[in-house]
Amino acid sequence: MKRVIVSVINDLVTDQRVNKSCLTLQKAGFEVLLVGRKQRKSPPMDERPYQSHRMKLLFEKGPLFYAEFNFRLFLFLLFHRCNCLLSNDLDTLLPNFWISKLKGVKLIYDSHEYFTEVPELVNRPRVQKVWKRIEGYVLPKMQEMITVCQSIADLFHEKYGIKVHVIRNIPMRKMLPAPASREEVGLDPKKHILVLQGSGINIHRGSEELVDAMEYLPDCQLVIIGGGDVLPILKEKVAANHWDDRVKFFPRMPYQKMMAITQLAALGFTLDKDTNLNYRFSLPNKLFDYIQANVPIIASRLTEIERIITHYNIGTFIENHEPMTIADTIKNALNDEKKLAEWKNNLIFAAQELCWENEEAVLLKIYEKYV
Repeated sequence: MKRVIVSVINDLVTDQRVNKSCLTLQKAGFEVLLVGRKQRKSPPMDERPYQSHRMKLLFEKGPLFYAEFNFRLFLFLLFHRCNCLLSNDLDTLLPNFWISKLKGVKLIYDSHEYFTEVPELVNRPRVQKVWKRIEGYVLPKMQEMITVCQSIADLFHEKYGIKVHVIRNIPMRKMLPAPASREEVGLDPKKHILVLQGSGINIHRGSEELVDAMEYLPDCQLVIIGGGDVLPILKEKVAANHWDDRVKFFPRMPYQKMMAITQLAALGFTLDKDTNLNYRFSLPNKLFDYIQANVPIIASRLTEIERIITHYNIGTFIENHEPMTIADTIKNALNDEKKLAEWKNNLIFAAQELCWENEEAVLLKIYEKYV
């Protein structure tokens, strides 16, 4: 059986795009080995039908972490048999590219975002320059790649002249669990539940303003599920204002458990700001998670997100990030029962179309052609 080694820099536990890609590869007849890292606070791996390996590193952040990870990944790939390599995001691409040349095996590159334009790099031009050089060194030498939306695909094509396939990060229909009990997860049975989820709840993504909006929403409870660099700020804000009854935090958790809680929400939020190219053209996982959970969406007007919400008529938009504006948008949505019912009905049809079972057909064609 042909073996594909899939590499990603995270700890594997909550990355559903990579998990779905591995399951699709397995469906295509490959032996799959997924490689990532194990952090000190990483949750245990759930049981999966393919092999996985998590490397324990000395460093967990900063330039030494990236150098160690790439060196260790290169050695791992060098001494493990494979017929194909699947590299996820720019921070795993260089060792995969070198090994593909050394061993003469196929390389597929899946860019989950416009990596060189994330705010963490835009604000650090020297570091950004390093990643741009890696991208500029490897991508012109590749014929094709994969990314998550058409806008980012167009950027890569214009810059490097390569063919870019679009495979959106859409959940599997069969992965949706039964809703959780409010009492079991500690949510108020009388309040409207609002949800913001994601593994990258970071700056410029609207979470601070959403929490501030809770001052004007005493009959609502905001549930924040996931991780990110802005969470300590949000928790301090909640503690300072004594909003423990209005905002509840959940850590990163397995997908099934997260979706069981998400389904309790009356509204879901994706409020990224147009502060960089990566956010401007983002198509975040949580958008499709809300759709599968039958949760109407309140969003900022970003190109790809607006296209989906408008096409299916499954939510509305904030006009700016002022907390009062966000609160008024929420109140108007919750008070319009007819509109809410229309959105939820439309979500049923959107969920049938926007599922991985439809999306993976593109991925299978790529594997059949190049592997």
